Amino acid sequence: MIFRNWNAQFLAVALVPALLPAQVTYDRLLHADREPANWLTYSGGYAGLRYSKLTGLDRENVKGLQLKWVWRPRYFEKMEATPIVVDGVLYSVQNSEAVAMDAATGKIFWTFRYAVPPESNQYLMVVKGLAISGDSLFWATYDGHLISIDAKTGIANWNKTLVDWHKGYQLNVAPLVVKDKLILGPATNEEGANCWVAAYDVKTGKELWRFYTAPMSADEPTAKTWAADSWKHGGSPIWVTGSYDPETNLTFWGTGNPNPGWNGDNRTGDDLYSDSVVALDADTGKLKWHYQFTPHDEFDWDSVQVPVLADIEWQGKPRKVMLWANRNGFFYVLDRTSGQFLLGKAFVKQNWNIGFDEHGRPMKSAALNPKPMGGPYVEPGTQGGTNWYSPSFSPRTGLFYISTWDNYGGPSAKGEIQVWREGGKYSGNARPAGSPAPARGRGAGGRAGGGRGRGSSVGYRTEEEGYGAVRAIDPQTGNKKWDFKMVDYTESGVLTTASDLLFAGGKEGNFVALDARTGALLWHTNLGGTIASGPIAYQANGRQYVAVCADNALYAFGLPD
Repeated sequence: MIFRNWNAQFLAVALVPALLPAQVTYDRLLHADREPANWLTYSGGYAGLRYSKLTGLDRENVKGLQLKWVWRPRYFEKMEATPIVVDGVLYSVQNSEAVAMDAATGKIFWTFRYAVPPESNQYLMVVKGLAISGDSLFWATYDGHLISIDAKTGIANWNKTLVDWHKGYQLNVAPLVVKDKLILGPATNEEGANCWVAAYDVKTGKELWRFYTAPMSADEPTAKTWAADSWKHGGSPIWVTGSYDPETNLTFWGTGNPNPGWNGDNRTGDDLYSDSVVALDADTGKLKWHYQFTPHDEFDWDSVQVPVLADIEWQGKPRKVMLWANRNGFFYVLDRTSGQFLLGKAFVKQNWNIGFDEHGRPMKSAALNPKPMGGPYVEPGTQGGTNWYSPSFSPRTGLFYISTWDNYGGPSAKGEIQVWREGGKYSGNARPAGSPAPARGRGAGGRAGGGRGRGSSVGYRTEEEGYGAVRAIDPQTGNKKWDFKMVDYTESGVLTTASDLLFAGGKEGNFVALDARTGALLWHTNLGGTIASGPIAYQANGRQYVAVCADNALYAFGLPD
């Protein structure tokens, strides 16, 4: 049902005429690389590169970066949102408010508030960002609404309920605009609510197609990859924005773990389409191909990472590929037109996979498959070798960049499977009453530094205890080219630029500029809180800026006036 914004309020001032944004057409989104002054989508463009063609900041002058302005919303959750920038106006979102600001000064033009009910919070109330089409912004709220907002005035055009949070659903993603469609899907936080990817009309919010990532009927072929009726509560959530290839008209989305997450005894089989990338026709939602990274996952290794689409030389010939560093600790190269497996190589220390068969299917270690009850030691730990943190690919260096957690592991709980109930946890890691907790392993343990929650203490760890790093990987081989190591783990996305700069951060609050070719430190500052979003580059009033979120604030940096 669509309704006007009855439970929202807005504060607005007139935009300066020179800053009134032009309409963001599909052609502009299609050719976002032609206007590097803007940052038009979650990943900066459809290919998910997080690469900026701006060169106003370079390896020589970056040491002069200064803080220009700060936006701190009224909410205390850490920020994982990536802002978008359109013609000098920056738009961002946090918890229950979206905002439009002068990208050069941080002056607020309008604030739109929608009251997300606190009781809808399943874990951490974060969203990844906004989308824009025409002169409308789109916000997928945590509690399941899709809201269209006039980008010039901050007034709601419409508000549509997509999912019911009482049933175990939430929305985390920044929608992806393709032509006249908004593409997104819901998540479930270990509550066994079956998820999907769907497209909605940008003008009305009407649903146009839906592709289920877990079966909805025993007659579906994928239901045969689940035991008995375990498919009914299979999960397979969507919680990071996908990519789009206009040449093939395919949109690519990574899916999360099956439910119950830590005990798969009742769902023997591959559990499709959990822990997979699905390639869907953007017009119809029909599946073209899929690849499953971790069949029958019992370690919570969501495959929701951003699919990075690159055109590279592969074994002496041009190839259209997908680059993917997965939470399970392996780096993959796939042919993005067919899904053909080209390469899989561990990029962190791991003990679950002894190799791949000719089709790219992982061959699991007998020590962990089937997973023993209790808490078997697994590497990488629950947070994985990487997670939702956005990677980057630089066409200039030819390298793929990630934030990673390496040399750590811990017990992966496996306990009793709870009886499923709507809106309740369905994780498969409950310990029987009176049983001892599993012994903790070396390093950060299964949650590795506290997971996604705010306020986890900074650990100044030795390398033997596990560490975070920004890592450069050669896509041709999967080999590490260099590391920039952190004193703690990292949740930051990565940005690269045409001047061979790389920006990233860490949980301890350090925000750094590195040489993208060597990993050498060129500049740093400390922002006092976890950096858990992807930095962006943009230009306003002829000057280049870099913006990033740390803890619960957004910071913008530029060179001295």
